[in-house]
Amino acid sequence: MPVVTTIDPAEMKGRKIGRVMTKMGKVTREQVHEALTIQQTRKVPLGQLLVELGYCKPDDVAAALAGQAGMIYDSLKGFELDDKAKDVIPSENVRMYEVIPIEYNPTSKRLKIAMKSPNNFRAVDDLRLLLGGKVDAVVGDPAVIDAIIAKHFSKKESISDVVSNLKVDAKFQALGKGDQSIDLEALTDAANDNQVVKLLNLVLLQAIKDRASDIHFEPFEDEFKMRYRIDGVLYEMVPPPKQLGPAIISRVKVMADLDIAERRLPQDGRVELTVGGKPVDLRIAILPTIHGESCVMRVLDRSNVELSLDRIGLRQDDYDTVSRLITKPNGIVVVTGPTGSGKTTTLYAALAKLNDIETKILTAEDPVEYDIDGLCQCQVNNDAGNTFAKLLRSFLRQDPDVILVGEIRDLETAQIAVQASLTGHLVLSTLHTNDAPSSIIRLVDLGVEPFLLTATIEGVIAQRLARTICKKCKSSYTPKEEEIMELGLRMEQVAGKQFSVGKGCDNCNNSGYRGRLALFEIMTMDDTMREMVMKNANTAMLRRYSRQRGMRTLRESGLLAIYDGQTTIDEVVRETLEDEL
Repeated sequence: MPVVTTIDPAEMKGRKIGRVMTKMGKVTREQVHEALTIQQTRKVPLGQLLVELGYCKPDDVAAALAGQAGMIYDSLKGFELDDKAKDVIPSENVRMYEVIPIEYNPTSKRLKIAMKSPNNFRAVDDLRLLLGGKVDAVVGDPAVIDAIIAKHFSKKESISDVVSNLKVDAKFQALGKGDQSIDLEALTDAANDNQVVKLLNLVLLQAIKDRASDIHFEPFEDEFKMRYRIDGVLYEMVPPPKQLGPAIISRVKVMADLDIAERRLPQDGRVELTVGGKPVDLRIAILPTIHGESCVMRVLDRSNVELSLDRIGLRQDDYDTVSRLITKPNGIVVVTGPTGSGKTTTLYAALAKLNDIETKILTAEDPVEYDIDGLCQCQVNNDAGNTFAKLLRSFLRQDPDVILVGEIRDLETAQIAVQASLTGHLVLSTLHTNDAPSSIIRLVDLGVEPFLLTATIEGVIAQRLARTICKKCKSSYTPKEEEIMELGLRMEQVAGKQFSVGKGCDNCNNSGYRGRLALFEIMTMDDTMREMVMKNANTAMLRRYSRQRGMRTLRESGLLAIYDGQTTIDEVVRETLEDEL
């Protein structure tokens, strides 16, 4: 394989292109100065000018640009793809990163790749992480790389194809026989096997492509399941053979830099990738079960989350109310709902609106889900004694304007949140309750004095997530009487209303749904309600008074979303309770 230059790239790294080409002996200083003079009137790259003037070839410029980035250039003329190297990187990764494998040493697990641009450094980092070996890179001729990709890597590999190959591979049979007595060396070899690496990469790519929020690897007595959650619903993938479970879990551990020898204790880790040019965070949670280790990967795709208050699904009146709440100088605003109802996204969207040069914002989170510029974000670590309460105490000495507490879990955290509010800070936090009015009772149950709540709580936002109808296969329909009764309504109450449903198509994996929208219930405090809290009013009384003041319940928000053609009756019935008067 003829390499255009053999000069050490370290000697050329960071130098100007003219100096690099002079050092390579491709042009003279006089020729560079001539091109620079022309460049003052023609705004084109220097290398292009040198080629136009006939002083060098395009390959020479490409080699110089590679050298400028500290890399070697390989023209790949006469290159033939080696079968050993071909199977190392899944076709999906080859196409996504636009690289080709050119050399592979199976003993040392060292791979050499050629890439089209020296700026594609994330491809090298991600492939090192995904493949679990050393990856060296050179810059190649883009036309040759495209041709090789089209010839050898155009066929899409499926998860079922890889699973079929693994089923007949004898080397994994022993892994399925024991639980705690698996040989560590055999486990390491299995985790680094090309087919296991390929399977996990394809699962990750498929999950990210389908906008999955979680990927589950679950061992059972007679099978090993792979499932992923899309828009709050779990779907099953092609299950691999049971004996592959330890190898897959170990591969995940290697990626997350966890201990593959420890199989009796829970472990948590993190993997950062760039997929399709988008940064993706994977949170890894390993849990020992009676049939082996279970693993859940939380997929945090920044590009798939709307961290803007006007794009999370708030209606105009609700948006105005929330904007008013979060711009108060002090007080507590609580967002409540079950796990996975989008509370964190709502809080981040609120902080994004408040995030400016004049506002000091501190957050205590468990874990920190998204890294946002301008926020001082702190990770809770209970093992090290770094609890919500301890962080909050420190926050009060950091001169903040706004404080985010990931969750109020106990009396101590609640009391410090109240104290922070009383000393002139705006506190945002979450609770786990069914609706907005019951949050007040929950805080009283934790032990917070009612008079402190009345002095600090400004508003409570309850929310749920309902799947939205796929726009590609959406159609109108007339619901049956039983469906209307499930909503707690009569047929005459919905006369003239439009109802929609998704028929199912490729765009939504034949589910009829794509994406989710938030349903909100926003309760604000006034003097009458504060008096009711002081008199220990129950949840029903608080709810009744709030509705009289115009609070829209979760069910009512759901009905409006149905009438707008955004979601279905089934989703609203599943996610909200019938209103109690």
